[in-house]
Amino acid sequence: MTDILAAIADIFTSPTMYSSAVRLGGFLAFAALGELVAEKAGTINISVEGSLLAGAFAGAVGYDMTGSTWVGLLFGVVGGLLVGLIQANMSHRLSADQFIVGITANILVVGFVGFLNGVLNPAARRASIIEIPILSNIPLIGPALFGQTWPTYILYPLIPLTWWGLYKTRWGLEVRAVGENPQAADVSGIDVNKRRRQAIYYGAMLAGLGGAFLVVGQVGSFDTGMVGGRGFIAIAAVYFGGWRLKGMLFGALLFGFADAFRLTMPVLGYRLNAHMMAAFPYVLTLIVMYFVTKEFRQPAALSRPFVRGLR
Repeated sequence: MTDILAAIADIFTSPTMYSSAVRLGGFLAFAALGELVAEKAGTINISVEGSLLAGAFAGAVGYDMTGSTWVGLLFGVVGGLLVGLIQANMSHRLSADQFIVGITANILVVGFVGFLNGVLNPAARRASIIEIPILSNIPLIGPALFGQTWPTYILYPLIPLTWWGLYKTRWGLEVRAVGENPQAADVSGIDVNKRRRQAIYYGAMLAGLGGAFLVVGQVGSFDTGMVGGRGFIAIAAVYFGGWRLKGMLFGALLFGFADAFRLTMPVLGYRLNAHMMAAFPYVLTLIVMYFVTKEFRQPAALSRPFVRGLR
């Protein structure tokens, strides 16, 4: 028992653990931040996984074509948006079932990206690390938060900007209104399905940016299996946070810690069953979903399609 406690203490006092948690949690936060906006509008964007993968591939292609990390990130945004266009217009213009559309879009992206990757085989490279003076010297959390590759820092202003857009603008008020009472919003003159489509576009662009960040900000190469179901964990992070920004960020960081724990153990010389550790973040997701989501109230019209005149 003493050895187990010593091993846990060793892992949780390792700078590697915290740096990995911020990288992995940051990747989830890009997608979860956009998903929060989509769900506030009353829609569950199941195609987050596809937007992440499309963004990752497009980011690799953009970097391969130009050698620019900025272009790679921009390509990632466009790649994610293309998936969002499918989700938004099929679900909220043609009134197709949003869950079926999302699952189909994810499968489509996996097949399409797999084909294109075999043809193009894009090469990418990890962005340089920028350490912020003084702040990066804080023990444990300093290097983790302020000693990362520079695309990581894009997330930091995105958080308050998203909060401002969602809670301090007329657009954000309308987005939240169509997620709570779409019939009342419609009577007030708000185009319900238009706002829902816009919320999905925003979420898809952030997910695409997150996918590109994974390639050029973390790994430095592209692989068709690199997203690995984390789009669904990003959705779970929104539920974990009770549809609140602070809670969502904490959820993304928690799942990032779970993934970092798995990766840090072998680095420090500890060995556990590899398959069990690979499943750990997903098991944690299921446990959290079971216990936490009972405590919060979701947007009243979440996942309910809107048809004018119907309640």
